[in-house]
Amino acid sequence: MRLRRAGLRARPGIPVSPSRLAPRDLLSEALAGLLQRSARSVLTALGTVLGVGAFVAILGLTSTASSQIDTRFNLLTATEVSVEDTGGEQPDLTPQAFPTDADARIEALNGVEAAGVYWTVSPSEGTLTVRAAPVGDAAAGEQTPVVAASPGVITAARPHIRLGRAFDAYHDRAGSRVAVIGSALAARLGITTLDTRPAIFIGDVPFSVVGIVDDVQRKADLLLSVVVPRTTAEQIWGPPTSPRAQMLISTRIGAAAQIAAEAPLALRPDHPEYFKAIPPPDPRTLRASVTSDLNQLFLLLAAICLVIGAVGIANTTLVAVLERTGEIGLRRALGAQGRHITAQFLTESAALGTLGGVIGTTLGTLTVLVVAVTRQWTPVIPPLVVTLAPAIGLATGLLAGLYPAWRAARVEPAEALRR
Repeated sequence: MRLRRAGLRARPGIPVSPSRLAPRDLLSEALAGLLQRSARSVLTALGTVLGVGAFVAILGLTSTASSQIDTRFNLLTATEVSVEDTGGEQPDLTPQAFPTDADARIEALNGVEAAGVYWTVSPSEGTLTVRAAPVGDAAAGEQTPVVAASPGVITAARPHIRLGRAFDAYHDRAGSRVAVIGSALAARLGITTLDTRPAIFIGDVPFSVVGIVDDVQRKADLLLSVVVPRTTAEQIWGPPTSPRAQMLISTRIGAAAQIAAEAPLALRPDHPEYFKAIPPPDPRTLRASVTSDLNQLFLLLAAICLVIGAVGIANTTLVAVLERTGEIGLRRALGAQGRHITAQFLTESAALGTLGGVIGTTLGTLTVLVVAVTRQWTPVIPPLVVTLAPAIGLATGLLAGLYPAWRAARVEPAEALRR
């Protein structure tokens, strides 16, 4: 129609070819639009960088932590067996089902590293007060759990003894009044050295402190207790009543389930029903539960970052459409179709999303490596995560640019040129 108004006629038989936008021209126009506002483009892509980086870092750190959980359970939880003294159908008639040589019987089983019987002392007169002196300011004392234990318990707990030593089988056989305490309790009682042979009073009974422990790998409550030999506790306060005695067994890797099946019979061949052996939980099940919880929590945070990034891209692209209304009108007047304008703005937003995805993937991978090296772990990054992360950035940019691109395609050339 414009040709007729100008007095020109299209030659009959020769169709007018529609305008086209080659892919190369599309990419160059999109790149030019981004570089014109480089600072804004960088800030716009930052949201996608954070979202994708968090996505990669979270899944990588979760996978790395899961492998460490496996290792920890293999070394500790998967090698720990507990045996409870239930007393059978009539527990009142059997206050102490563990034999005196329970440690030796269990340690004779193939695969056992250490084993010992223990219980929390509960005297008939009530709770026990532990104090550092019978008179003076230190005589007030404090309520502290007292644990009666055979020497195998301390060995199975794998303690780190800061001062002194743990009591041994001789102390247990002789009923020696010796004790091992945690470093926190020692500090509260004012015991800083064993050179002066310090003593504590449990109730009115004196005990010599032979060792101070500052860490254990198993049974952490020992750090908050006073541990005395089993036979000594029986002589002073009697056999366990409530709670009943238990046994802690440390095994080699792979032997825990077998030891749990054999322990009741090894302890009391005549009455194995007096005991309940508790094997360690399956580390794979617990790891799956922990990993699932971590994934759900942190992937939610990554999704929030991606949403923020998508909103930033959409907002910036929409502002660019409003600022470039004149440019869009000029392109439409020169023959550009609505789909060409849509493709240009979608390409710009997709480029921002892809750039953010690539940079975010790189930063997320570096984060996993730095954390793994710092913690002396083996980094584990699923290859699928690294492959999909840039695609997630691309998809985020495309979704964010849909509305602004649609808005740009609806700009009327005449109205745009008037502005």
